[in-house]
Amino acid sequence: MERPSWAPLDIDLNRPSAARVYDYYLGGSHNFAADRRMAQEAMRMWPELPQIMQTNRAFLRRAVQYVVGAGVRQFIDIGSGIPTAGNVHEVAQRAAPDARVVYVDVDPVAVTHSRAILGGDPRTAVVQADLRDPDRVLGDPAVRDLIDLRQPVAVLLVAVLHFIPTSDDPAGVVARFWDAVAPGSYLVISHASYEGQPDLTTTHQRLYTRTATPITMRSRAEIADLFNGFKLVDPGLVYLPLWRPEPEDDLDHPERTTGFAGVGRKDD
Repeated sequence: MERPSWAPLDIDLNRPSAARVYDYYLGGSHNFAADRRMAQEAMRMWPELPQIMQTNRAFLRRAVQYVVGAGVRQFIDIGSGIPTAGNVHEVAQRAAPDARVVYVDVDPVAVTHSRAILGGDPRTAVVQADLRDPDRVLGDPAVRDLIDLRQPVAVLLVAVLHFIPTSDDPAGVVARFWDAVAPGSYLVISHASYEGQPDLTTTHQRLYTRTATPITMRSRAEIADLFNGFKLVDPGLVYLPLWRPEPEDDLDHPERTTGFAGVGRKDD
C-alpha cells in the first residue's frame, strides 16, 4: 500500500499495531489495512469490542473529571495512543483551563500525530517513551518543563498495563511512579481481564500475538495489586461501566466489558 504522508518511514505498514487497532475501534482514521483486517477479524469473533473500547474511553473521561474536581491540575497520560475526540487535555481543560497534560506513548505513529495536533497548545507536551522505563518518562525534559512532581499529579495508565507481560513486573513499574509522585497524587488504571467472558478473552489474547505488544489478561485480584500504596477511592476496583456511572449509562451485564477500572490516591 502507498505510505500515507503522516506515517513515519520506519513503520511497518503490514504489521498491525495495538494503538492503531484501538484507533479503528474508536472510529479514527489513523490506521492501516493490516490494522483494519485484525480489528475486523476480532469483531467477527467478538462484536462488542468497539463498544467495550468506547466504554473504556468513557471511564477515562469520568476519571479525569473526578481528579480535576479533587484539585489536580497535572496529568501524565501513559500509553495515550493516537489522538481522538475526548482526549485528556480537552476534558481536563474544559473544567480547569490551567490543567497541564503530558502524553506518553511508545508508538511512533501515535507520537507523530499527537505532536502535530497538540503542537500549538503550551499546556500539553508529547513524549515518546516506554512505560517500562519510568525514569526515562519522568526525566524527559518535556515532562520536567510542564510537570512539577513536588505537587500532586495524576498518572493515567488506561488500557495499557495489559500490554506489559508479567516478566516485566508491571507492579514494580507502577511502584516506581508511586515513589516519584507527591502525596495527593492519583493513579488511574483500566485493565483487560479474562473474568466475565473467559472464552472470548482467550481467543483475543491469541489474536494480539500478531502485534509487537501481546495482551496479558489478569484477574481482578492481580489488577488490584497494581494499586499497592494507593488508596482506592469509591467505588473501588469495578467493571468499567460501574466506575461512577452517569444516569444515562447502560449498566446491564457490566461483566461483558471484561475490564476493571479504578482510581487510587497517594496519601503519604
